Amino acid sequence: MSTRRIRFLAAAVAVPAVVASVIYLALGVFPPAAGAAAAEGAPLIDPGVLRWGYLAAALATGLSALGAGLAVAGVGAAAIGAVAEKPEIFGRALVFVGLAEGIAIYGLIISIMILNRLV
Repeated sequence: MSTRRIRFLAAAVAVPAVVASVIYLALGVFPPAAGAAAAEGAPLIDPGVLRWGYLAAALATGLSALGAGLAVAGVGAAAIGAVAEKPEIFGRALVFVGLAEGIAIYGLIISIMILNRLV
């Protein structure tokens, strides 16, 4: 795999995680929404904040899934080639594909954290 492609895959993996983290931290300055606010008689969360929160959750999930897809495309092709030459390394190749799939799970976890903060 070329150095240029490796840099592209690294950026595809890192950018969604960084963007989701920054947006989540930005939402951290706002109070919790419906549950605690309604109990205390405080006003509900601003609809603009909800809109940005839902956008952040969608971007975290979507971009991390895109990054995972790109990573699995590269790792999966290399793993199939390696297993075709040496079948006994199937387990190791499967681990690398699983690590690439973990990227999508991290994005989903960030989305759940964002949505829990909003509701």
